[in-house]
Amino acid sequence: MVLAMTLVSVPWGLLVCGLLCLALLRQGAKLLDVLWLRPRRLERELRAQGLHGTPYRFPIGDIKDYGRLSKEAWSRPLPLRCHDIAPHVAPFLYNTIQEHGKTCFSWFGPIPKVTISDPDLAKDVMSNKFGHFEKTKFPALSKLLAEGLASIEGEKWAKHRRILNPAFQLEKVKRMLPAFSACCEDLVRRWTESLSSDGSCELDVWPELQNLTGDVISRTAFSSNYLEGRRIFQLQSEQSKRLMTNIQKILIPGYLSMPTENNKRMSEINKEIELILRGLVGKRIQAMKEGESTKDDLLGLLLDSNMRDVDEHGQSSLGMTLEDVIEECKLFYFAGMETTSVLLTWTMIVLSMHPEWQDRAREEVTGLFGKNKPEYEGLNRLKTVTMILYEVLRLYPPAITFNRKTYKEMKIGGITYPTGVMIELPVMFIHHDPDIWGSDVHEFNPERFAQGVSKASKNTGAFLPFGWGPRICIGQNFALLEAKMAISMIIQQFEFELAPSYSHTPHTVITMQPMHGAQINLRVI
Repeated sequence: MVLAMTLVSVPWGLLVCGLLCLALLRQGAKLLDVLWLRPRRLERELRAQGLHGTPYRFPIGDIKDYGRLSKEAWSRPLPLRCHDIAPHVAPFLYNTIQEHGKTCFSWFGPIPKVTISDPDLAKDVMSNKFGHFEKTKFPALSKLLAEGLASIEGEKWAKHRRILNPAFQLEKVKRMLPAFSACCEDLVRRWTESLSSDGSCELDVWPELQNLTGDVISRTAFSSNYLEGRRIFQLQSEQSKRLMTNIQKILIPGYLSMPTENNKRMSEINKEIELILRGLVGKRIQAMKEGESTKDDLLGLLLDSNMRDVDEHGQSSLGMTLEDVIEECKLFYFAGMETTSVLLTWTMIVLSMHPEWQDRAREEVTGLFGKNKPEYEGLNRLKTVTMILYEVLRLYPPAITFNRKTYKEMKIGGITYPTGVMIELPVMFIHHDPDIWGSDVHEFNPERFAQGVSKASKNTGAFLPFGWGPRICIGQNFALLEAKMAISMIIQQFEFELAPSYSHTPHTVITMQPMHGAQINLRVI
């Protein structure tokens, strides 16, 4: 009774202020733990086990140094024919490994990031030998770009992978060759029309090859042409650049909820992409409900597999929701265009630097196909072209690192890692390690792959452009077949060399790209 009377006598304003103060104190305690206490504790645990790395700096770790060193390195182009690109592309990571060893740690904000450069341990992490590792993810960022198979986890990932697998089986990909060929024909015709009276021209092939792979993914995924998908490519390109240039701010908790001009634009981009895809997917689902036959494109195969999906007990499962399908379509567009376009671009750049290999590739292609369209059996017999593509993927991997995260305490290579530690697998550094690939590691030498990937280096698992284990890139057959078709049709028609305006400045915007384009002098054969 006395307590009740006391509560009634307390002014409401004071009570509300007290509750607000408690809430603020609780949030302050959480921030203190996330931004200071926990990082300091994790740093002590890692150092106690003999690991070396950078000291934690409140509140964003090494992100500022990462950005500063990258900006400085990217302001200076590399010499032509220089393939020793790791110090230039990722200078902070390069310096950290040089100073602290091949297994070391740095700080991604308040999160410790342990770099493991041993390919055997990297494969073990990706194959889940030590238990389940989560993909390192930032939900807000994934949602703004593509929250599909590449970022989801657990049972949802297993279901999506099971539903998507049929669409990427080699037999299904082979049926897409006519679409690959038609898109390449359009590219060759467009380049031919650009030639001057002497049969030559200068062209920036980087946007041209983005257009090509965008056209391919539009036709193979949605049975539409590139013009219908152009808007999505433009939007996703802008989105990835906005995400990367603002990564330091975006990592601050709650920053994406702030009404800044950049945040509002990224939200608008995401909504427009989803609106376009919702229309494409909705029309296809309606057509299927009305009895139309399933189109033999990626979306049709995905929707058909989704409807046929059954659980482990043989019962029909819910499959993917409409939102799930839209996110996977966003990933189709981004990954389908981005990975192959950067592979083709670096291949043309490198073959321009090494004309002797361009000649060898052309001799092989013309020997198999003459001036005719390449077909699957012939593409499958391209040994020199395949060796070239592998060596380009080794020197210029589209993704320079893969990242995982410990969801519980785990032991890797004799080191116990606490919960919540990022594990960084530096693909580019593994690909450029002289202890693995030999003293010619920074030379363009496709002959190293003459006996296949497993015998190309001292370690059979050191070639990781598409990842490893259960989460290996689902589209690698698609990407390699598309790349073989494109390179074959280009070298059938053209010789090429670097233009004087080309600047050799590889840098990363999600994938490794030529910072100032890829200016090439084309000459018709």
